[in-house]
Amino acid sequence: MAQETSTDRRTDTRTRLETWQAGVLGGIAGGFVMGIMLTMQMTPVIENAIPALWGLSGGLAGWVIHMSNSAVLGVVFAAIASAGAFREYADSPGTSAALGIAYGVVLWVLLAAIVMPIWLDAVGFGMAPAVPNFNPMSLVGHVAYGVVLGVVYPLLR
Repeated sequence: MAQETSTDRRTDTRTRLETWQAGVLGGIAGGFVMGIMLTMQMTPVIENAIPALWGLSGGLAGWVIHMSNSAVLGVVFAAIASAGAFREYADSPGTSAALGIAYGVVLWVLLAAIVMPIWLDAVGFGMAPAVPNFNPMSLVGHVAYGVVLGVVYPLLR
């Protein structure tokens, strides 16, 4: 009688993204949701204010800039989420969504309410809002961005 042997050769075929890649894709997903909200509820922001930051105009320029910013800010989120104290919160979609909400609020305060109005005034945009510009609709958009980014990030990582 011959002796049989078998070897188990399982291979992990799942694609794993680097932390920064998950941040880019999560940022793009969140940016898309926020961009739809901007287009529907704050059209002048996406069509005029965002492109004016770079001396441009029109909705296409606004979308390109908004999505580029969303991707870059997604990488920043990934760097924060993978660092020490925050790492354990970025492992599940639920806790990462909470981290994303906090991140969205910080972005709203720093970038939308303070940096953007100052920048728009500096480039001579005639409709630059006052500083700080605590617009509640903008807050909702930034929170939506953070939630989607926070949920997508751990799923892709």
